[in-house]
Amino acid sequence: MNDPSWLDELRRRAAQPPLRPREPLRLGKAEIGSIEPGVGQRMADAGLPLRPEDGAWQITSHDDDTLADLAQWLHEQGLASRWRGELLPVTDAQGRAHGAIERAAVRPLGITTHAVHLVGRHADGRYWVQQRAFDKATDPGMWDTLVGGLMAAGESVMTTLERETWEEAGLRLAELDGLQPLGHLQIRRPVDEGYMVERATLFQAVLPRRLQPANQDGEVAGFACVDAARLDADLAAGRYTLEAALIHAHARELDTSR
Repeated sequence: MNDPSWLDELRRRAAQPPLRPREPLRLGKAEIGSIEPGVGQRMADAGLPLRPEDGAWQITSHDDDTLADLAQWLHEQGLASRWRGELLPVTDAQGRAHGAIERAAVRPLGITTHAVHLVGRHADGRYWVQQRAFDKATDPGMWDTLVGGLMAAGESVMTTLERETWEEAGLRLAELDGLQPLGHLQIRRPVDEGYMVERATLFQAVLPRRLQPANQDGEVAGFACVDAARLDADLAAGRYTLEAALIHAHARELDTSR
């Protein structure tokens, strides 16, 4: 696939600075995210264990209870996304874990999330894709990779891939053919509740002809199996999420270069 203008625009959208100034957020000596100074000051004034220090915001107590207190305050102030009751890892730039925090708080605090995506292929070369449920908070009704989701605290990449493949598509990795890595995707862009920093690990696999994806968790409206021409047209028309469009474009480029 050549680089059409719509793909250039997607790449631009996937690498944007924050809309408002942000300063580093530190836990111990590790930089784990970023925060708007005004929000940081409000948290400090509210008595939370956070203080300004050398152009950054230092969390002064190193435990998950402190991270939970920060998340709860953001939720109570209406600054977080929908509360999920899911803990995600808090990591530094090298991927080392320093704790866990409620999913709703990661964007206000600029904490990196770690995602996995599976590009599903039919045995005849077509692409299996999913349509996101219409009640999802993010990108409802848009088209996506066959499987995509965030790594939970304590999980490895492969554990997350196994779990998400079952929850979203009712498939086990052991049933799939030709599972292989496709590389990584980095997203940095403003979102309504803060700043999104996400690193996605990408995979591709073939579904044997006897298998059909079947959603298990209610977060998928349906599935389709489309040929390359239909996929390219829908990508260009903006029917896919930003992340899924970039991932599928990457997979298509690999296909055409072989």
